[in-house]
Amino acid sequence: MTRSPKCNGNAHAVLADCISSRSRRPRATPDVGADCPSAIPRTVGRALWDSRGVTSPAPQPEPDPEQAAPSDWASVSDPSAAIARYAVLHPELGPVTTRFVSLIRGILDEAGINYLTVTGRAKSVESFAAKATRERDGQPVHREPLREITDQVGVRVITYVQSDVVAVAELLADEFTVLEDRDMGQETAREGRFGYSSRHVLVSLDGSAVEQTLESASPTTEPAASGGAAPAYSPLRCASVQLRTVLQHAWAEFEHDIRYKGTVPPEHVPDLERRFTLAAGLLELADREFSTIRDKLQAGMGDETAAHPDETDPRISAQELATFLAGRYASAGWSRTEHYTWISGLLLELGIVSLDELSDVLRPIDTGSVTARMGYRYPAGAVRRLDDDLLARFGERYAGLLGNDHRREALLGRLAKLTALPGVDAHDPVI
Repeated sequence: MTRSPKCNGNAHAVLADCISSRSRRPRATPDVGADCPSAIPRTVGRALWDSRGVTSPAPQPEPDPEQAAPSDWASVSDPSAAIARYAVLHPELGPVTTRFVSLIRGILDEAGINYLTVTGRAKSVESFAAKATRERDGQPVHREPLREITDQVGVRVITYVQSDVVAVAELLADEFTVLEDRDMGQETAREGRFGYSSRHVLVSLDGSAVEQTLESASPTTEPAASGGAAPAYSPLRCASVQLRTVLQHAWAEFEHDIRYKGTVPPEHVPDLERRFTLAAGLLELADREFSTIRDKLQAGMGDETAAHPDETDPRISAQELATFLAGRYASAGWSRTEHYTWISGLLLELGIVSLDELSDVLRPIDTGSVTARMGYRYPAGAVRRLDDDLLARFGERYAGLLGNDHRREALLGRLAKLTALPGVDAHDPVI
């Protein structure tokens, strides 16, 4: 997500003027000037998840930028002023992007979702300028660019198959407040065409489960005062999350590069469009086949004989463990390949070095009861199911393993779900 669209001439001119104006300002006031009235102060960005603390400006001839509310700075129709304000805001979006990527990656890992990558980017000033100055039929596409260009913070999640895209979208809806959800592939299909397939979900921290978790960890944070209204877009509180499969990503990246290079002769454009459409149709078919292949392999995996393990490694091999878990958790989704090796290391910490020992340990666990108490809305991955069962079996001992040091608090939170019923404590197995 590091590429910027090609700027038109008007965007370059506006951007150059903005940069030139900023360079002429005294360094004592680098964030405020005649070209950037009521700009967002950097102190707002430092309080990443508490931008709600910014209040309305005090009565005075000129608004104090340290007191300007987000709704004030966003209400700008002039592209030059919007670009100038975005240039001031831009340095603050990097940490926001990093935090959103970390949050989403942690949410997916905790839920056992199988994905390839989670990446992010803060929209460049050049790219913002290109969008802010875009016109259609002589009229601006965005009348208030700072409010209407909602991908200022962007996160991209790439999965292996389409069913995982659906699972990620549902998980985001559980954890964040969704301001917008557009499935571009479905929109294209409804028009009877093949083409760009990607799901765009605009999420906000305001009023979300994630926000409640963050506030419980930081009791001094004041709750959002929304008055029951739907959260408004704020670049310090929102992110545009793009969901794609690997094949959808390959098509979109290649198509984007070709179009934005602008070197295709006009007489070749119809043929190029036809070939892109053909490729999109083939990739949609390939996506379906990959889903079918995965389902068939998963269904038959429990009956396969695992390869001979490495005699020098005391851990249960990842392949053996994957085969065992496919048999025990027939309805579970696939986990990421490296997760099998990771949880095998946790088993070694527990002194479990064979599948027979693992079977004995898990025998008293009612895995259906464990899963029900966790309240999953989608099939958790096989490794996550084993993780839950081990937590139910060993309680605080499991949470205290060295390999779980980075997620101990999260495990204790999950353990609370398992020990919520009367007569069950953190040391008792769920039988």
